[in-house]
Amino acid sequence: MGILCSGLARAQVFDVAYKDDAPTRTLLLPVQNAKAVVLLFPGGGGMLRLKDDGSTSNFHTFVRSKNLWAQYEIDAVLVDTPYDLGNGRSHSRSLHDHQQRILNVVRYYKDKLNLPVWIFGHSMGTVSVTEFVNGGKDQEKLIAGVIVAGTYRSASIDSDVSIPALAIHHVDDGCSGTPLSTSESIIKNRPNTSVAQFISIDGGVSEGDVCGSKAHHGFNAKEPELVKAAAQFILKN
Repeated sequence: MGILCSGLARAQVFDVAYKDDAPTRTLLLPVQNAKAVVLLFPGGGGMLRLKDDGSTSNFHTFVRSKNLWAQYEIDAVLVDTPYDLGNGRSHSRSLHDHQQRILNVVRYYKDKLNLPVWIFGHSMGTVSVTEFVNGGKDQEKLIAGVIVAGTYRSASIDSDVSIPALAIHHVDDGCSGTPLSTSESIIKNRPNTSVAQFISIDGGVSEGDVCGSKAHHGFNAKEPELVKAAAQFILKN
């Protein structure tokens, strides 16, 4: 596997095996004395097309901010997909194949790093992570918590899920598929016994497609605030 520089540590690509099919490629950005690991699931079709050296031409929010986690002593992992997961209503993020890949990646990093595992989805990636935590107690107990940002309208978390949950949304997100109310409702519907928080972010830059990574939807120019909010929640819980 290839490596590239990442702050004080060396990022490394790991291909997580999946049956007889193409593996799930991931990029680990490790830090010394890490307190947790966050698995990052991007939106859109989910394809980062990570190269052997860990590089990607994808401009997703998680790619732009991947080195910001180190200052909080949190390992970050970009999770790729070997096939396009689709976008909007015609997506395959709820299907067994994709969910099994997530399970394999969660187990892989839990065993490899022996750290609390958090899963963080943005936009369509919020469907990936919420479907995972809704997949039963055996899956839920593998992770320390779940984070969603720019939540897609169909994403929800079942009432019997008790792990900590954080939702982050840009107040000026103009994407019709990701209304602020979806992020708010995920937190409002958490049971009183569970830790849950909603955080809004404003400001930054919005360019191009309102549902794109360079718009407010993608927290353009607000990546430090996005990562700080998520990292502080992780470290508190």
